[in-house]
Amino acid sequence: MSTPHSPPMPSMKTPCVRVCVLAPNAGPCLGCGRTLDEISGWPYFTSQQREDIMADLPARLIVLRAEHKARKERGS
Repeated sequence: MSTPHSPPMPSMKTPCVRVCVLAPNAGPCLGCGRTLDEISGWPYFTSQQREDIMADLPARLIVLRAEHKARKERGS
């Protein structure tokens, strides 16, 4: 959505799965794996920067989800 003061946003690739789960300590989102800085900066990154981040996300999500599962099992 654009406002009278901003140009329309071009369509761009995004790893967003519309399930934002950010840890209270501002860790990466458990839905897409991006940090808050990456999420907020996404429209301003170059296509190459976005592709580089997206290439890292599968491995990042494996670690994040394993850590989240371990914390839940410990009850913390």
